Amino acid sequence: MNRISLARGRPWPAALIAVGGMLLPAACGWGQDTMSSPAARSAPRANAPAGAMPGMRMHGGSGSGAAPAAAPVAANSVSIKGFAFAPASVSVKAGTTVTWTNKDEEPHTVVANGGAFHSAALTPGGVFRYRFTKPGSYPYVCSIHPFMRGTVVVTP
Repeated sequence: MNRISLARGRPWPAALIAVGGMLLPAACGWGQDTMSSPAARSAPRANAPAGAMPGMRMHGGSGSGAAPAAAPVAANSVSIKGFAFAPASVSVKAGTTVTWTNKDEEPHTVVANGGAFHSAALTPGGVFRYRFTKPGSYPYVCSIHPFMRGTVVVTP
């Protein structure tokens, strides 16, 4: 067994690491991969969206954190799956109700940037509906995961 000598010459098992006054077993993964240092854990990954939490699996989206660039899809339902809104941009006529359904394993919200609408946290299987009465563009995010973005375009 590897041993680390500390003050007073006492050997300690290398399986225990002192961090900020706490002992952490090496089985937790510290020192065993490229993400072991605090700097590496806080550095953004090349394939992670802006604002993504370290260690979070990403299943969808552009990865850039930018507003969706795709043309709006004529649809009145949006799925929330893989930490993304799909389709990311929808187009509806004024008076249409849009329905968001959380098909993910994590809670999400649907929050308009301008405050026009705001859902409660949608647990898996949860549904949020909003009726759009005025033409315009309504960008929105998940307030829990702000890298998740979408837009509803309302036409007359």
